[in-house]
Amino acid sequence: MPLRRVTEPFGVPVSNRARKIAVCCALLFAVSYATITLGQSPAASSAAPRDPGVRGGSVDSGLPLASVAQTANMLPYFEDGQLRFQEIESVQNGVNNGLGPRFNSNQCSSCHSQPAVGGSSPSATAFPNIGPNPEIAVATLDGAQNAIPSFISANGPAREARFKFLLNSAGTALTSTPDGGVHDLFVISGRHDAGSCAIKQPNFAQNLALNNVIFRIPTPVFGAGLIENISEETIYANMQANRALKAALGISGHPNRDGNDGMISRFGWKAQNKSLDVFGGEAYNVEMGVTNELFQNERASPDEALAGGLPANCKLNPTPEDGTNPGATQDTKIPSDVVAFGMFMRLLAPPTPSATNPGGANSIAQGKAMFTAIGCAACHTPTLQTAASSITPGLSNVNASLYSDLLVHNMGTNLADGVSQGGAGPDEFRTAPLWGLGQRAFFLHDGRTGDLLDAILEHASSGSEANTVVNAFRHLPAQQQQNLLNFLRSL
Repeated sequence: MPLRRVTEPFGVPVSNRARKIAVCCALLFAVSYATITLGQSPAASSAAPRDPGVRGGSVDSGLPLASVAQTANMLPYFEDGQLRFQEIESVQNGVNNGLGPRFNSNQCSSCHSQPAVGGSSPSATAFPNIGPNPEIAVATLDGAQNAIPSFISANGPAREARFKFLLNSAGTALTSTPDGGVHDLFVISGRHDAGSCAIKQPNFAQNLALNNVIFRIPTPVFGAGLIENISEETIYANMQANRALKAALGISGHPNRDGNDGMISRFGWKAQNKSLDVFGGEAYNVEMGVTNELFQNERASPDEALAGGLPANCKLNPTPEDGTNPGATQDTKIPSDVVAFGMFMRLLAPPTPSATNPGGANSIAQGKAMFTAIGCAACHTPTLQTAASSITPGLSNVNASLYSDLLVHNMGTNLADGVSQGGAGPDEFRTAPLWGLGQRAFFLHDGRTGDLLDAILEHASSGSEANTVVNAFRHLPAQQQQNLLNFLRSL
């Protein structure tokens, strides 16, 4: 049954309390109705639900939009950006200079590789051909002498680390000053191409002991151009839709807006980046230490910055290390890496869901219906339409099945990471797009679990906007829970 709004019978105004009660009753009826009409036999419902795991079968992610593949003047930009996305950075004296002095990895695709280039954190278990966590090998590559932090493992997710607060001058206690920035795992010291640079890794053990470290895993960028091309009017209209139902479910949410022009930002775990160019340029500088035309300065640790900046012998290249190439002979080689990264991400097609895998078409269809019935779609909006695009028809007026409202929501004490970014508070996160979820190996912002069922349950805690929906999921019969899991893994 439709759950769009609660009407006011006979033209008599309904109080807010009565409205919420009515909506909740409608929701409970919908769950009961769906359970009765879509449920399976008692025998089929007796098994405990489980995550089907990373979906098997073919991988069609990482391909260009169909309109790009068919357009001779656009495909070279996709292919050039894809190649640059996979290039390995050196510190100096190589083809691609600029790595470090502090870094998490040496190529974009090392972390954005599951299940194809442009995805999320790799998993050796799910895709053995991709290999183990790349951060293990890069720690000692080319003579580097980095220790592996305790939160990085061969079979775990590729992670970045952020510190919530600055430490005192002795480095033994937290101060009241927020930090929130990325503290790169590794340094170039000892590498054959790093000269005499001898800076040290952050003291992760000390900060872990003080509960001062939070983690983030890479966000997939499949379909990112469609997300970038959804108009603000569409996002706001969707935010206002079904307000009574959302209020009854305890769901609000708001955009994270750019601090300068006030426009909606939409990329990153807290929707902290406005555009793909900014998203790529910041990652190039933060994750690999490569300065560029958007982020021109070498990153120093807070202690180094207070002491005057990086040591001179660690500034090994003129900045920016990545920039426009006016002397190039081929048109696609003129743009900087950052521009090429942006074009690659912008022209990436969204993943194609499966109609039958896992569980069969009937189970997936029932799970999709239940996804809406219990309220998941109130935040994970199935479809938003893009605006007209001057880049390619493949981005123009398309129904993007991203399963996100692109808003940030309070996710409660369990998921709170203590870091604020723009208008997103320490317990707020962007509704993660779900397309491609079927072939992801790790979930939630910090990769704390690879079990989809666990990821759903982790959404519930004190203050979370998802509590009512998760509670409705808990009360579903086991078979209906399984159908919903099958649907999510089909995406």
